[in-house]
Amino acid sequence: MPHTVIHLCGPADAALARRATDAVAEITQRVLGKALPVIATTVQFIPAEQWFIGGASLAELGQSTFHLDISITDETNTKAEKARYLREVHAAFSDLLPRLHEVSYIHLIDARAAAYGYGGRSQEWRHQQAGV
Repeated sequence: MPHTVIHLCGPADAALARRATDAVAEITQRVLGKALPVIATTVQFIPAEQWFIGGASLAELGQSTFHLDISITDETNTKAEKARYLREVHAAFSDLLPRLHEVSYIHLIDARAAAYGYGGRSQEWRHQQAGV
């Protein structure tokens, strides 16, 4: 049940937002084992003139970037799965964005099961109801 926030550099582009969302959802399902019906994603575009790396705007650098935050339930994925996820998401965005700057961050946020949920119920509650 991950919630994903994708920040992209540049003007709003619905087609790019769709491609980015689809790529992240596919990798999230395949690598982290998350179910598509509970993957929620928001996409925001930030002008290159307003995104800075090392004190220079991406407009000045002539590069693009992204930032991805994904909240997942703590202890549901291994370190190896998370490392693979970082690699595969970065590779996907390298294909999506021209001149991708290396300083493009991905943050897997391990949220405690008792403090994270949807539909008014925590992931801890769902775990207990599953009888695991």
